[in-house]
Amino acid sequence: MKNDTLYQVDWRYLFPHSLKVDLNFMNSPIAPTVALKPRPSLLEGIPDAYLALFAPVAAYWLYSAMFHIIDVFRLAEKYRIHPSEEVAGRNKAGRIDVLVQVLLQHLIQTLSGLAFLYFEPEPTTGFEQNVLWTWRKAMPAWMPNSVVYVIYQYGLSGVKLFVAFFIIDSWQYWLHYLMHMNKTLYRKFHAHHHRLNVPYAYGALYNSPGEGFMLDTLGSGVAAIVTGLSHREQLVLFTFATMKTVDDHCGYALPWDPFQWIFPNNAVYHDIHHQTFGIKTNFSQPFFTIWDSICNTKFPAFKEYEEKQRRVTIDKYKQFLAERAEERKAKLHMFTKKAQ
Repeated sequence: MKNDTLYQVDWRYLFPHSLKVDLNFMNSPIAPTVALKPRPSLLEGIPDAYLALFAPVAAYWLYSAMFHIIDVFRLAEKYRIHPSEEVAGRNKAGRIDVLVQVLLQHLIQTLSGLAFLYFEPEPTTGFEQNVLWTWRKAMPAWMPNSVVYVIYQYGLSGVKLFVAFFIIDSWQYWLHYLMHMNKTLYRKFHAHHHRLNVPYAYGALYNSPGEGFMLDTLGSGVAAIVTGLSHREQLVLFTFATMKTVDDHCGYALPWDPFQWIFPNNAVYHDIHHQTFGIKTNFSQPFFTIWDSICNTKFPAFKEYEEKQRRVTIDKYKQFLAERAEERKAKLHMFTKKAQ
């Protein structure tokens, strides 16, 4: 029968409505045959597993570069959390040191991922149609086949990713909390990261090698294993988590930034943790603030701080505009004087 033929992995299957893909096999009384074969990659010639390792690194530097350009050319001074002079004045780590340490972190992260992949079986396809058929039988008869497909293709992945978010948050909260409560752990591992009192984007992963491995690499790996993420789901998780971490350290409270208006744990929230008055609070990262709320470690005057920083930033922005206007006047005066 036509509807019992082997399920083929195809981009058309991502859009069953718009491209009218035939899902009638789900109505067949006979279960589709399972015939496993290697799963094709999203990008030809690049296995999904390698893409899941390298895409987060590329995303880190591309997203950081965007904020660095905003920094250098002062494109969003109105939304800067701290005046630019504080970055150089209060930070104890130089830009080159940060760059080298982050590159080392990415090397450790990539090598750890490659070591794990060595023990993983090759991803296969050919079972999906059988699973969809089984799901169809378990769902109410009134539910359309396309809805069953969407639940399987997207809903299941969404639930797994959300659970992975919670696992990462839990892993990082308790390790982070422990490193702050134990002086030895703080001195040996976490003090490194707090050399940046005024965070900036590409300093997001400025950690000691030990902390970087335990907190970020191992935490994300455990989340992926526990939830059974496929390589493509890992690609989404690792890249999204990386960009969220960069955003939390970007130094800007941007009103149009989706990370900052979707998640309560944002750049201002994490900035408080980098200040001396808030270093024992706001341990949650990178997604939610659940554990801070449960454990009563959320900075008590967060809303007041946020409003105060907004007022300070606006005052500095007005000063910045005035200084720019004076610079333009001085240049115009100099140009006019030379022309005479």
